[in-house]
Amino acid sequence: MTEQEIVTDLLASEKHVTSAVNTFITESTCVNLRQNLKTILDEEHSIHENLYNIMNSKGWYPTSDAPAQEVQKAKDKFNPLQV
Repeated sequence: MTEQEIVTDLLASEKHVTSAVNTFITESTCVNLRQNLKTILDEEHSIHENLYNIMNSKGWYPTSDAPAQEVQKAKDKFNPLQV
C-alpha cells in the first residue's frame, strides 16, 4: 500500500470509529461511561483532524471554500432548529 492509501484508510476508519463512539454515548445510561466515551470521542476527533491535515497538505484531500450563498442556505436551513 502507498502512504496515500494507508492514510486514506486510516481516515475512513476514524470516521467509522467516531460514529460508533457517538452512538455508544447516546445509548449509554452510565454517567461515568458516557464521560469516558466523550473523552475518547474528543481524542478520535483530534486524530481525524490530524489525518485530514496530513492528507490536505499533500494534496490528497483538496477542499475549497463554499460559496457565500450556499453557506447562507445552510444557515437558513438549520436556524429554525435552534432552541
